[in-house]
Amino acid sequence: MNTLQVCLDSGAKKVLLPITSAVDLGTVPSELIGCFNIIFYQSAEDAVFKALGVE
Repeated sequence: MNTLQVCLDSGAKKVLLPITSAVDLGTVPSELIGCFNIIFYQSAEDAVFKALGVE
């Protein structure tokens, strides 16, 4: 099952993804991508800051 579909089914509004996964979004239906605020991160530290809303 697609990870983003699980996120949608769980009620997620924002999704943090590693920047290296950006190329894989081409295989995801656009209507599924449009359900989220997708936030990309470059490192674990960057992910923590973005998850906490700290820039």
